[in-house]
Amino acid sequence: MKLYSIASGSSGNCIFVGDEQTGILIDVGISMKKVKEGLEAENLSLDRIQAIFVTHEHTDHISGLGPVLRRAPIPVYATAGTVHAIWEKGNMKNISPDLFHIIRPQEEVGLGDMLIRSFSISHDAAEPVCYTVEAGEKKVGIATDMGNYGDGIIRSLEDCNAVLLEANHDINLLQVGSYPYSLKLRILGDRGHLSNDASARLIKEILHPDLRHIMLGHLSKENNFPELAYRTVSYELEQSETWNRMDAELSVAKRFEPTGSIDIE
Repeated sequence: MKLYSIASGSSGNCIFVGDEQTGILIDVGISMKKVKEGLEAENLSLDRIQAIFVTHEHTDHISGLGPVLRRAPIPVYATAGTVHAIWEKGNMKNISPDLFHIIRPQEEVGLGDMLIRSFSISHDAAEPVCYTVEAGEKKVGIATDMGNYGDGIIRSLEDCNAVLLEANHDINLLQVGSYPYSLKLRILGDRGHLSNDASARLIKEILHPDLRHIMLGHLSKENNFPELAYRTVSYELEQSETWNRMDAELSVAKRFEPTGSIDIE
């Protein structure tokens, strides 16, 4: 199974999970052109995408959904609140509602050899979820856009072999930055985004010997830097005896372009 970030950040998100034959996309918040180029870079194509799973309706997660569906009628899975919010935005012209399939939080969807599970998150959207994907004995988790985390999220991620996890902002950069005070409060709130420090704490909760790949994603363009996110999380993990006994890789997903794929074997 392959985890492949085509784009991950506050400007757009699109993640592929699958293999060379088939797979799924989680969110399409980038242009049709970037989706196509990103897939082709890994010898993939839209024809091999079995489904699109949407986490929530914010623009950086669905801006390319309409163009992709007009090019290829791919089934879309999302919660009822998310589907309603997507259609409310009015960007689904000439797209059949029959492509959309309602799922409930914690529900499982089987596609070929893959089992996709949704789990609820805390974010300022209609009915947001994130996803884990299992194939054989391997499991991948993608978890971003979370204002906080609790036992439910920890349980969903604690047995993953690879995770793409939000490290959205550095708290100090956000506090002294140019964002309006109301936006700062939103980001820092329980329905906002995980900071670098919070991401590190969550990772420490889900460490186990078979977790081999941790990719930090959904970085803010204005309030974070890849090097800062990596250093902050790496420093915190190095204080953990469990981490120091593990054979695991920490990396950062690129905001505007694909990141080298991770093969989970």
